[in-house]
Amino acid sequence: MAAIEETQRAIDAINANTISEALSAIERASGKINVQLARNPENALIPVSQEVVVFDTAPEDIDAILEIADAVDAAFLLDDYPAARALLYGLMSELRVRTCNLPLATYPVALTEAARLLDEKKNDEARMVLMVALSTLVAIDRATPLPLLLAREEINEAEAQRNTEKDSARELLDTARYELDRAMALGYATQDPEYKALKDEISNLQKQLKTNEDTSSLFSRLKERLSAFLKRQSTGKQSRQVESQRQKSEREKRAA
Repeated sequence: MAAIEETQRAIDAINANTISEALSAIERASGKINVQLARNPENALIPVSQEVVVFDTAPEDIDAILEIADAVDAAFLLDDYPAARALLYGLMSELRVRTCNLPLATYPVALTEAARLLDEKKNDEARMVLMVALSTLVAIDRATPLPLLLAREEINEAEAQRNTEKDSARELLDTARYELDRAMALGYATQDPEYKALKDEISNLQKQLKTNEDTSSLFSRLKERLSAFLKRQSTGKQSRQVESQRQKSEREKRAA
């Protein structure tokens, strides 16, 4: 994002003792932020970067999943949290999107404060204010369970075959139901009653596929219901502060 780049230029200029350049960079950064505020007056956060990661370590077999879950419970009972964490890693099957956001409530204030400190010849303090501003990006993770995505694909394929390969369509719906059960076993909103509703819809569809009745509306309703469920499942799971790219680079250099 341009505002972050300008902030970094301001820090570099302070390090080079070219204060006029630092002030110009801060002014440009403030201008970029004001533009974003004008475009997004209701948003407290503005996305600056995004990363997509797939975690798919969970077994396909539900019984194997339940065995790991039992082992996790046993580890917790023994207060063996390192073992529990390692086991929990084997119960992940999700598409995770991490979005780093600029907090508009604090960033413009930091730029103004840094400019004031530079005017007062307090260069080190100004640099610290800017570095703190860069290091307080807020990360929001949105995790979508892969079994639900797989169930959606099976349902789409079943719909495509509903008129020509009804037996195959019913088998695909069986697979979709299994993926829903997998998602439940993996702990993705296990207690949500929508799972039962979705599986009931699938069972009804399978019955209708044995007849010559039109199933278009049933497939549409099932897909809409699953899409709404997926949307709920993909809401932000956590937000926290993350280190800036500058801090990450410096840490990696020290470790090298």
